[in-house]
Amino acid sequence: MEDSTDAPSSADSSGPNSSEMPATEAQAVEKAPAGELASASAGDQTGPAKTGGEQWGSRIGVILAVAGSAVGLGNFLRFPGQAASNGGGAFLLPYFISLLVLGIPLCWAEWTMGRFGGLKGFNSAPGIFSAVCRSLKARYLAVPALLIPLVIYMYYVVIEAWCLAYAFKYLTGDLMLGDNPDAYGKFFGDFVGSGEDGAILGGTSSLIVFVGITFVINFVLIYRGVSKGIETFCRIAIPMMVVCSLLVLARVLTLPAEKVSEGLGFMWNPDFSKLADAKTWLAASGQIFFSLSVGFGVIINYASYLKKKDDVVLSGLTACGMNEFFEVCLGGLITLPAAFIFLGAAAGDQGTFGLGFTALPNVFAQMPGGQFFGFLWFFMLFLAAITSSLSMLQPVIAFFEEGFGMARPASVSLLGIITLAGSMFVIWFSAGLKALDTMDFWVGTVLIFILAMVQSVIYGWIFGVKRGVEESSHGASFKIPMVVHYMLKFVVPLYLGVIFVLFLYQALPDPVDANGNPVLDDDGVPKLGYLSQIASDRVVQFSLLFIVGTIGFLTAMVHAAGLKWAEQGRLKDLD
Repeated sequence: MEDSTDAPSSADSSGPNSSEMPATEAQAVEKAPAGELASASAGDQTGPAKTGGEQWGSRIGVILAVAGSAVGLGNFLRFPGQAASNGGGAFLLPYFISLLVLGIPLCWAEWTMGRFGGLKGFNSAPGIFSAVCRSLKARYLAVPALLIPLVIYMYYVVIEAWCLAYAFKYLTGDLMLGDNPDAYGKFFGDFVGSGEDGAILGGTSSLIVFVGITFVINFVLIYRGVSKGIETFCRIAIPMMVVCSLLVLARVLTLPAEKVSEGLGFMWNPDFSKLADAKTWLAASGQIFFSLSVGFGVIINYASYLKKKDDVVLSGLTACGMNEFFEVCLGGLITLPAAFIFLGAAAGDQGTFGLGFTALPNVFAQMPGGQFFGFLWFFMLFLAAITSSLSMLQPVIAFFEEGFGMARPASVSLLGIITLAGSMFVIWFSAGLKALDTMDFWVGTVLIFILAMVQSVIYGWIFGVKRGVEESSHGASFKIPMVVHYMLKFVVPLYLGVIFVLFLYQALPDPVDANGNPVLDDDGVPKLGYLSQIASDRVVQFSLLFIVGTIGFLTAMVHAAGLKWAEQGRLKDLD
């Protein structure tokens, strides 16, 4: 096989190659012994990548793990709110169009490129991008694929601890506070420290204890590795989530029939006039985008542990289908219908956190057997959250081990120190949850859009349709339709770009109503867009500095890892 520095790209997968490396990297590749990484036979290997020696134990294991990374709080809290406020049943039309046009194609692209990189000996996103693009320069494009799961974990684990704490407090009866909604709002505010910065560390809340417990659970599982840790836990957690959610659903649906009918009507009665509103289509696309975990840097890492004959097409479709079952069939039938039955139309005005941690506890307090079902609900949310948070840790651990030869204890310890520092940042700046909200917007929203666009361009224009067809077909029960490959090349990047521009247009300026008047919050104060928040709020500024500093750290690490790979000849013999 020819060295990739000389081999021409195919007509359909033209792109940068190793001749574009900086002099130091190119010289290192020339000096490195041939076959340091995957040699010509790498494309035929069926075992795990050489670097980590890990692989999934079974196909159902990887499907459950990927589904677990996608199924999270957004399925049960964000989706019902989005549907109810954007046309109810009519919302499903743009929702499923977005699933077919955006969600499933991007999932297939990530599964295909991830397995390709894994067979070439790479499990981390910087390595996979380098292998797919045949250039070490491409590793810098993967910095967001490390940053996104790393930073999201820092605040997501705190929310995860909320769920664990609420489940525990239902067991003890501490959350059975009667039918006064203000009591639940006060409980939540005191518990998360939303009143002032540093309130959690003042000893008035037990949240820090639950954060510690959640951290330990996550890192014990991630230390055990891909198969013994992530896969084993997901094989247990996903069925438990199904059982818990079905029990809660059964309780909701066996409430007085008239009330159930009204609740379901509030959630699902279609308002087709909303289809003429661009915001409805934007909301649907955004929900699909976030729901399937595309653009997180997770699926591409998980797929790298597959064998060549593992079916990425059917596996990807199955994982998407499981996510939709949890979101539409369970989340859409439980959360808002239950809240409406007891709280009326006011339930639809709650935000994600308000619905999950203020409205629903009020609902369970009024529901027969509510203490037990409240425990089941929040325990189920905790399981959903932890399957997602585990997926956020693995991509960075894979990079530490692959880029610097770290052993598992060292990589887990380093990641634990970094994420703990970030979580303490979020816990300290708890007033109004501003640090959490800022990280979620700039990393959990903006950068995810950017990474998804980068991946669709890499797949369509650098990896190429021809290679995509070939690689995705290995071991596949059926082939990805050709139209999907061309959608990934032309439609998906454009679609994502339009969504991204519209999203920023809505989120960055100060919000105004249809008459051009400022939108007011519950206290009658004009709401601020993110640009005004940056200019006026020191916590938002500190949060952005934290993100920028993390980007700088990861970029330096990616640069150093690339130099090491070049010295080792890690890109030789990649056709």
